[in-house]
Amino acid sequence: MTEPRGRVLALHLGVIAALFAAQFVLSEYHHTNVARIMVLAAYALGYNLLLGYTGLMSLGHAMFFAAGMYGAGLSIYYLGFGAFAGFGLGVLAAAGLAALFGLFALRTTGVSFLIVTMMFGQACYLAILYFNEITLGDQGFILSGRLPEALVEPGVKYNVALAVFAVCFLVSLGIVRSPLGRVLVAIRENEERTRLLGYDTWACKLLALVVSGAMAGAAGAAYALLFSYVGASFAAILHSIYPLLWTLLGGAGTTVGPLLGTGLMFYLVDVTSGWTSAWLFVVGGALLVLVLFFPLGIMGAVRARLAPWLP
Repeated sequence: MTEPRGRVLALHLGVIAALFAAQFVLSEYHHTNVARIMVLAAYALGYNLLLGYTGLMSLGHAMFFAAGMYGAGLSIYYLGFGAFAGFGLGVLAAAGLAALFGLFALRTTGVSFLIVTMMFGQACYLAILYFNEITLGDQGFILSGRLPEALVEPGVKYNVALAVFAVCFLVSLGIVRSPLGRVLVAIRENEERTRLLGYDTWACKLLALVVSGAMAGAAGAAYALLFSYVGASFAAILHSIYPLLWTLLGGAGTTVGPLLGTGLMFYLVDVTSGWTSAWLFVVGGALLVLVLFFPLGIMGAVRARLAPWLP
């Protein structure tokens, strides 16, 4: 194993180990927050695979998060599925939706792709509201009492969130370091030249979209199981903008960036909303500063200036 590869693996395993150890020192409030951050960071990791490495910006990614959430939630609420089966169905639902969506959306590129993702995402959101008798719309439904009692325990909840994050984290690293990852970066930089080299760029983009959707679905299913709530608001466009912000803040095209961006944004919103009702102005100002001084994101800047070996 070469030195950079060893350092990369050590860094990622170290991040997972640090998150595992953190549960023993965090207060109850931060314990729950970090569990939530890890689930949302898994969502951001999937988004980063599409934006940061493949160069496809989406404004409809919440539909995959919601597909995972409703795939798990509805199967447990109405069909009596167990937590594990519900989680698996949620991931399959999101991956299947991503594959179907990709067959149409990947006929477009650039701004056209962005618009198509937003349209499909809003269509999914409106569909959830339309079938209100089943989904319960904006009101949503809770899964308390239908899940194993163990999932209520903070320690179990934290470690399940860590397991979901760790799998997505390592899968993301594996893809980025693989030949497929190199092809995805080549597509991001110059798709036409990549196609001329003999690669099936459409198939590679579809695979990246399916994996990205599956990660988002895993995060959505985990959120439903761990926090016992399923609601239409998670399919709204705001929840498609969040992973974009988390990814850009932490550093698009870096494997550690989505976790860092999710955590910083979560606590920035949490702290400023306690100070003022105009917390969006503070968040916007912070983002403006970061864009001006760290256009590559935090981890992107670290990679450019200090550690070029970072993936």
